[in-house]
Amino acid sequence: MIEARGLGWAHPDTPDRPVLAGLTFTIGPGLTLVRGGEGRGKTTLLRLLAGDLAPGAGALVRRPGRALRPSPADPACDPQRARDWLLDQDLPALQADPAAADPLLAALGLVEHIDKPMFMLSTGSRRKVGLLAAALAGAPLTLLDQPFAALDARSCRVVAELLADAAASSTRAWVIADHGRSHWLDDIALAGVIDLGD
Repeated sequence: MIEARGLGWAHPDTPDRPVLAGLTFTIGPGLTLVRGGEGRGKTTLLRLLAGDLAPGAGALVRRPGRALRPSPADPACDPQRARDWLLDQDLPALQADPAAADPLLAALGLVEHIDKPMFMLSTGSRRKVGLLAAALAGAPLTLLDQPFAALDARSCRVVAELLADAAASSTRAWVIADHGRSHWLDDIALAGVIDLGD
């Protein structure tokens, strides 16, 4: 679904200090983990995979189709109700059935928060809203940055179940970025790991 050859990117202000350099990998269906230490380029790589950034070096070939990289933490979302933010994400499951989100809303503990403006939500609750969008999107490519961060144990279990389903997919690719392999992934077969180093 995705092939990178010699992929690189540097901030325009510091072209001599690339954030990413010489990455070669393929990503197929299932669940792929991007791991690396702080500042190693995990989020940058997700943005490249989503098409939000253009490679500065090498080549990145992605199969046509929607790439979803939910970003409910964006301050631009602050005044928007969480429910309205979800509706703006073009989620086919939600458009077909407005009640499709109800089981996950309950499982993630979002029922009492979904009609609040985003600025009133905690970091964890905003992350949960993004995870809800990922679950309902049905996108060929879904990209999640630190999906377990700032979540309670109950929500982490729900996310682990969601990612286990993603890992079993033969048609969709999910890519998650994190500092390492969370113990919540212990029982999940990863399609691949892209290691950016510590």
